[in-house]
Amino acid sequence: MSELVLSAWSVVSPYGVGSEPFGAGIGAGTSGVGPLDRDAWPGPFDRCGLVPDFTAAEYVGKKGTRTMDRVTAIAVTAVGRLLASCGDDLTARPEQIGLVLGTGSGSVQSIMDFTRDSLVGERPYHVDPARFPNTVMNRAAGQSAIWHGIKGPNTTVAGGWLTGLLALSYAVRLHRGGHCERVLCGAAEEYSTQRAWLEWHGRAPEERETPLGEGAAVFLMETASEARAAGRTPLARVLTTRFRAYAERAEAQKALAECVGSALDRAGVAPEAVRLVAPLGAGAELAALEDAGVKDALGTATPEWLRCRPLLGDTSAASNSLQLAAVLATAGGSGLAPGEAALVTGVDRDGTVGCAVLGGADRA
Repeated sequence: MSELVLSAWSVVSPYGVGSEPFGAGIGAGTSGVGPLDRDAWPGPFDRCGLVPDFTAAEYVGKKGTRTMDRVTAIAVTAVGRLLASCGDDLTARPEQIGLVLGTGSGSVQSIMDFTRDSLVGERPYHVDPARFPNTVMNRAAGQSAIWHGIKGPNTTVAGGWLTGLLALSYAVRLHRGGHCERVLCGAAEEYSTQRAWLEWHGRAPEERETPLGEGAAVFLMETASEARAAGRTPLARVLTTRFRAYAERAEAQKALAECVGSALDRAGVAPEAVRLVAPLGAGAELAALEDAGVKDALGTATPEWLRCRPLLGDTSAASNSLQLAAVLATAGGSGLAPGEAALVTGVDRDGTVGCAVLGGADRA
């Protein structure tokens, strides 16, 4: 079991840049999905959960961002706002701060654009070398660390819709292994025409109605004593994470029920203590199986359900992290109360399920 708590968080979402508009949007149940400008964003979708008016030059700065891709700019912005909210003391020992950032495939647009240039150019090597770094998966994590002077372990995690939960689990192990004193953990995803077409062709016809979304959520993980010493409120304890696999879709419900049940047992949390549940809710069939699996595990408990996907669109790799942000936004500035718990779940179409159990921290 983890001794870490979540003590600060930052979000870039279709509601705007910052945790305040995100919390307001989630609390009001307002949709962040809107019509797409098809001239600026050609592709198969006419609606999307875009971060409004977002550019690297506006939120990161004009210097050094000419070749920065969208997902990197979103991640750098989210990390920067988190660090700024915590003050200079947080980065006084930058080598003791780790960063674990989840991603889908890095920037799909950068990868495909660079490959296209090598094929249609007069010579295969007639490409812009300044854009090559954008084609590697760890570009967003690396740039976030470089931009903000973070010198501890730097890790990129990619795991489909469960990326955020996998990143959370990895961050806990990183701290438990003594590799850093504090960990920044989260995930980021961008919208692009290239990603839109890949998603369109990869989905079943009945799933193509769900619009895409983009955004990032980043969290500060540290011990409760460190958080209080720095004047930060422990918002939630990271009790445990669990993952399982299933072979056929019909098995997803049972796999998730066992996953959640095992996590609650490990965390010592009774189903009745679960105040909030934030499911992934991906696709009608998988969403129904996910809901059923959670209900099987919780029995007669009646938590509040936080459904992000209908409000934000399919944010892919950033989904779980935005679900976790929704939990913290709903819990409020004091976080989960002692004795309360929250559950973040996901069922991926590729045969994996996962969950995280959070608990209220002592307020002494």
